Amino acid sequence: MPDDLTPDAIGRTTGAQRGALHGVRVVDLTQFEAGTSLTQTLAWLGAEVIKVEEPTKGEQGRGASTDKKGVDSHYFMLLNANKRSVTANLKSEKGRAILRGLIEKADVFAENFAPGVIERLGFGYDVVREINPRIIYVQVKGFGHDGPYKNFLAFDMIARRPAVRCRLPASPMGARSSPD
Repeated sequence: MPDDLTPDAIGRTTGAQRGALHGVRVVDLTQFEAGTSLTQTLAWLGAEVIKVEEPTKGEQGRGASTDKKGVDSHYFMLLNANKRSVTANLKSEKGRAILRGLIEKADVFAENFAPGVIERLGFGYDVVREINPRIIYVQVKGFGHDGPYKNFLAFDMIARRPAVRCRLPASPMGARSSPD
């Protein structure tokens, strides 16, 4: 790999050096861990990931696990490394126009808002598909799109809770294990 990152040097890199997903553009509206780890993986594999954040405070994970106001947490930096970032107020027409422009040129659209939020913002599957018919639309939800829990909010520990009933076989010592 070239020793410098000048545009000329980047142009001399091979596809393998740039990553398997080089040339793939991802619009990232994820927050916290489940969605951001997904889009981070795509970025490490070479995709251009453009994180869209609320302009006044950014993604909620920025302040998670930090005791210094206004300083991005290590948690946020780890899960958002290797991404580009833009702010857009999706509750305003200007912000929605910015997002529509990103969607037009994207290959993947990823979000993990609470159930129904992305639709209320005007970017449900049908709308995004109309803007860009070839886009891959990714939603990360704790309980899926149907069933009795479909409208529940979920973080990792909540989504795993029903799994407690799924026990592993007894250990050699006779005690039963739990995924918790």
